[in-house]
Amino acid sequence: MRVDDIFRAIASFAVKYRWLVLIVWVAAFVAIPRALPSLASVTQGNNSAFLPASAPSEQAAELAAPFGGTNLSPVPVVAAVGSGTLTAADQAWLTTLSTDLLNVPTVVKVHDLGVSALSATVRGQAAQLQVLSDVSQGDQDAITDFVDNLRTAIKAAAPPPGMQVHLAGQLAINVDQQKQSGTTGTEVQGISVLFILILLLLIFRSLLAPFITLIPAFMSVVIAGPLVAEAAYHGLKVSTLAQLLLIVLVLGAGTDYGLFLVFRVRENMRLGQPSKEAVVNALTKVGESISFSAFTVIAALLSLLFATFQIYSDLGIPLAVGIAVMLLAGLTLLPALLAIFGRAAFWPTKNVAGASTTGAWGKVAARIVKRPALALSIGMIALGGLSVAVSGYVSAGFGGAIAAPAGTDSAAGTALLTKYFPASAANPTNLVYRLSAPAWRDPQAIAAATSQLQASGLFTGVTGPLNPVGGTGFTPAQFTELHAVLGSGPLPPTPPASLPAKISPQAYQEYRATAQFVDTAGTTIQFETGLTAGDPSTTAALQAVPAIRAEAAAVVPTLRATAYGVGGEAPALYDVSAISNSDLAHVIPIAIVVIGVLLALVMRSLIAPLYLIASVALSYFAALGLAVLVFIEIGNSGGITFILPFLLFIFLLALGEDYNILVMTRIREEAHRFPLREAVSRALGVTGTTVTSAGLVLAGTFTVFAVVGASESGGSQIRDVGIGLAVGVVMDTFVVRSVLVPCTVCLLGRWNWWPSRLITGGTDSVGASADALGLKGDISPAAAGDAAAGDAAAESDSSGRP
Repeated sequence: MRVDDIFRAIASFAVKYRWLVLIVWVAAFVAIPRALPSLASVTQGNNSAFLPASAPSEQAAELAAPFGGTNLSPVPVVAAVGSGTLTAADQAWLTTLSTDLLNVPTVVKVHDLGVSALSATVRGQAAQLQVLSDVSQGDQDAITDFVDNLRTAIKAAAPPPGMQVHLAGQLAINVDQQKQSGTTGTEVQGISVLFILILLLLIFRSLLAPFITLIPAFMSVVIAGPLVAEAAYHGLKVSTLAQLLLIVLVLGAGTDYGLFLVFRVRENMRLGQPSKEAVVNALTKVGESISFSAFTVIAALLSLLFATFQIYSDLGIPLAVGIAVMLLAGLTLLPALLAIFGRAAFWPTKNVAGASTTGAWGKVAARIVKRPALALSIGMIALGGLSVAVSGYVSAGFGGAIAAPAGTDSAAGTALLTKYFPASAANPTNLVYRLSAPAWRDPQAIAAATSQLQASGLFTGVTGPLNPVGGTGFTPAQFTELHAVLGSGPLPPTPPASLPAKISPQAYQEYRATAQFVDTAGTTIQFETGLTAGDPSTTAALQAVPAIRAEAAAVVPTLRATAYGVGGEAPALYDVSAISNSDLAHVIPIAIVVIGVLLALVMRSLIAPLYLIASVALSYFAALGLAVLVFIEIGNSGGITFILPFLLFIFLLALGEDYNILVMTRIREEAHRFPLREAVSRALGVTGTTVTSAGLVLAGTFTVFAVVGASESGGSQIRDVGIGLAVGVVMDTFVVRSVLVPCTVCLLGRWNWWPSRLITGGTDSVGASADALGLKGDISPAAAGDAAAGDAAAESDSSGRP
C-alpha cells in the first residue's frame, strides 16, 4: 500500500462519517477537561525544582535541610506596633496567629523568626513570622487563594490595637500584581486566538475559513492540557514554561497544519473538483506532509528527554502530547469540518476554476530559478554575517527585581520588612556550613567568619548566629553564656518566669531568633546575605555567583567546616544556566540524527536532509546573533536568558523542517511532470503563501507570548524568549525556506533525490498529472489532462494573493 493510499483512506473516513467525527471531538472537548485535572493545578514555577541532585545549589539546599523549607514557598508575615516595643500580650497574640496560619490550606510550617533588632530609634517594634507552603507555583488561582486565605486568617485573628500586620515577599507581590494585570496563561491563549483569527481573515478573505482552520488547534489545546496534567499526577513534572509553550506551540503549529490542508482544498476547488472530493484529494497529498511535520516536531521534543536539566527533559512530553493531539485533529476533525461546510467555508470568495492571476510568490519564484547561485550567495552572506554576532552571547537570569504595586498589602509588608529587618530578609542568598564541633564551643570562629564575609565587598549585609536580626548582635562570650542557660532549638515567644535576671527580655528574643541560623545540634549554621550585585533574580547577581562561592569556600578554614554550600535564587539560576548550556551540546546532535532519519524517509533521499538541516543551523545562528545585537549590544541588557538558545534551536529545527517538508514534497510532486527548475518555480508559487502565512501565524503567537509575558515579574526575559523565537521563525520562513532551500534544489538537480530515482520533465503527463493531483481513479484521463493544463490557474492566490 502506498503512503497516499493510507491518507486517502483516512480522508475518506473523515469525510464519509464527518458528523460522527465532529460529535466525538466535541464530546472529548467537553468531557476530558471535566474528568481530568487542569494543567495549571500541577505546574511548578520554581526552576530550581528541576535541577539534578548533583547541582551545587541543590547540595546546598540539602545541607540546609535542618532549617526546613527547602522545597516550600515562603511568605513573610510582618507585624509592627506604631510606638514602644512588642508587649507580652502582643507576643501571645502572635503565637495564636501562628496556630491560625498553620490551619490555612497548603501551609506546612510557620516559623517564628523573632523580633527586630534594638537600636536608639527602633526598639523591638516588629516581629516576623515565616509561612511555608507547598502550593503549586504554576497554579495562579491556587496561589491567589493561598495568599487571600492568609490575609483572611490575619483579619479574623483581629490584631491588637496599634498593631499592623501585612504579608511581604515575592508570592504576595505577584498576587497583587496579577490582580492588577490579569493571568498570563489566559491572556496568552485569548490574545493568540484573536491574533490568529484576524490574520486568517486577512489571508483567506472569508468569514468561515479562519474559524474552521483554528477550531481543531483550539480544541487540541483544551484537550491536551488535562491529559498532561493527568500524567503529572503519575510523576511527570510540568513547568510554568511548559504550560505557556503548550498554548503557543499547539495554536501556532496547529494552525500551520490547518493551513497546509485548507490551502490545498481551496486549490482543488479552483480546479473544479466537488467539495468533498477536493477534501479527500487534498488530504491524500498533504497528509504525509502534515504527519511527517508533526513527527519531526515530536521527535525534536522527545530528544529533550536526554537533557540533564529536568525543565527541558520534562518539557518534551507535555508539548509532544499537544502536537500528537493536534495531528489527530488535523487528520480527522479538520477534514470533517471542511466536508461539512464545503464551498461555503470560503464565502464570500468565489473559487471559480481558472479565475486567477500570478501573484507575488510566482514572480519571486521565477526570479530565483533564473539565478539560484546569486540568490543563495546573497542569503548565506547576510545570515552568516548575523551569525558572527553569536560570539557576544552572555547568559542572563530568568527574572528581574519585582516591586509591590503601590497601596497594596504587599507594599505595606515590604515597607515594614525593609524598615525593621536586615536587607537580606526578603530574598536572601544563604551560605551554609557543616561544622566539626557545635557552634557554641567556638563562637570566636563564627565572629571571624562574619567579619570576613562583611569585608568581602560582595554583600550588602550579613546576618548569622551572632546577629540573627541584624544590628550589633552578641559577642562570642554572650552567645556562649546564653546557650548555657537557654540551650538550643526553638524557644517559646514569651520568656519563661524562671529566666535569670541577667538575661533581659530583649536578649532572650534576639537569642530565640538564632534558631534559623543554628540547628539544634549546633553543627549546621547558615548566614543570610544581601548581594551587592543586586536582586538575586537579576543577571548581575547570576554572574556574581562564582565569586560568592569562592568567598564562601574561603571561610571554610576559618570555621573549620567539613562541608559548605551557597543556596538561594541566584545560585540556583546560575546552575540552571550552566546545565542548560551543557544540555545544548549533547541534546542537539540527538535531535539532528532523529529528524535527519525522518527527513530521509519522507524525502526518499540521503542528500536533501543534509542541506535541509544545515539550513536550520544557519537560520539558528543568524537568529541568535540578531538577538545578541538587539538585546545585548543595542538594548544593553547585559545578557540573554539562558533558555533562549536551547528553545530557539529546538523550535527552529522542528518547525523549520515542517516548512521544508511542505515545500520539498510539493517540489517532488511537480518534478514528476515538469523539468526541475520549472517544478521548483511552480511549487514555490503554490506553497509560498502557505509557508509565509504559517510562519506569520507562528511568529505572531510567539510575539503575543512576549508582549503579554513582559508585563509579569521576570518579564524582560520572557520578552527575550518570545521575540527571539518570533524573529527566528520569520527569518527562517521568508529567507531560508522560501529562498535558500529552493535555490539549493535548483543547483543540485537530480542529486537532490539520490539514491532514489525521479522521472521528470512531463513524461506521461496525463497519468502523472492525475496521480500527482490525487485524482487517479476518481476522474477520467481527459479530466486529468484538463487538471494539469489548469494547474497554473490553480496556483491562484496561494501564489501571492489570498
